[in-house]
Amino acid sequence: MEAHVSICRGESSPTILIVEDFDDTRLMMKMWLTRNGYRVLEAETGEEGVAMAQRERPDLIIMDMMMPGMNGLDATQLIRQDRTLRRTPIVAVSAYGADEYRRIALQAGCDEYVSTPFEPKSLADLIRALLSDGPTHANAEDSEREH
Repeated sequence: MEAHVSICRGESSPTILIVEDFDDTRLMMKMWLTRNGYRVLEAETGEEGVAMAQRERPDLIIMDMMMPGMNGLDATQLIRQDRTLRRTPIVAVSAYGADEYRRIALQAGCDEYVSTPFEPKSLADLIRALLSDGPTHANAEDSEREH
């Protein structure tokens, strides 16, 4: 898949990377995010997501957990190894709603976990909070220990 970028309201808009293998889900998120003023990057696989995150340095990443090849957990762990991306909020998205999956995603380095299907407004509120407050996960603690 070629990288896609949608820009709305100028380059100063926050950039969100969507890493999602299902075209319909990725398109729905992209449409909603661009309508709400975000610059959107898209990746179809975990490998593409890691490479794009390292190249583009998005303000926030929405990461599907279940993808063929490199899954979202592995992609998140690789992204967290990059010092420049440690504080980038990552929202895990998965059809699995169990607390165990949430715990695993947070341990892998995600800041938040959203089960599908989700309400766009609740995702919007979460994105706004993460972009204004920064990461909520232990990764913020790791960054503070580095200083």
